[in-house]
Amino acid sequence: MKKVIKTSILLSFCLIALTSMTFKPKRIIFFGDSITQQGVSKNGYITLIKKSLDSTKYDVIGAGIGGNKVYDLYLRLEDDVLNKKPDLVVIYVGINDVWHKQSSHTGTDYDKYLKFYQALINKIQGVGSKVVLVTPSVVGEKKDGTNELDADLNKYAEGIRILAAKNNLPVCDLRKIFAEYEAKNNPEDKEKGILTVDRVHLNETGNKLVADQLLPLVK
Repeated sequence: MKKVIKTSILLSFCLIALTSMTFKPKRIIFFGDSITQQGVSKNGYITLIKKSLDSTKYDVIGAGIGGNKVYDLYLRLEDDVLNKKPDLVVIYVGINDVWHKQSSHTGTDYDKYLKFYQALINKIQGVGSKVVLVTPSVVGEKKDGTNELDADLNKYAEGIRILAAKNNLPVCDLRKIFAEYEAKNNPEDKEKGILTVDRVHLNETGNKLVADQLLPLVK
């Protein structure tokens, strides 16, 4: 009788353990700057992605802070990402690294940007989490390379593509995607109002575009 009870208890524990393992949702962390910070707002791209996923299967978290550059992400990686034990981390950073070089002379040189970015990848993969990279999008929406920072953004975006290839990682190429969208949908060559509210931060259309592009990569 005692043997039967012990067996029953053991089976119960096994069933509980198996159930908890089976139904543990996939934790996705979006890691970035103010674009990511705003992504958790009502119509933000993170909110849209969250609504598109089964909440019993996915745990979606935004970890964006305004003004952040790649080294800011590196400094808060432990607390804001690794300690939360994510299954997948989406890294979206680079706008401020380029933009702040012009606006406040506190941006990030290209070589240093790539070194910090690679360090982020190494640490995230080191705990067993998967990584998706995102190229920086825009600072200004004019077409044909006429925004003041287009050349730098193109260079930094190409650096992300190289890192993605080097590390065999998926990349959401927003730099390319935004350029293609502007070519088709910005006939008056406006500097804002097509995908952004202020040349940088996403409007409703921009958030939907980003959500649509990222969704297949995080499922």
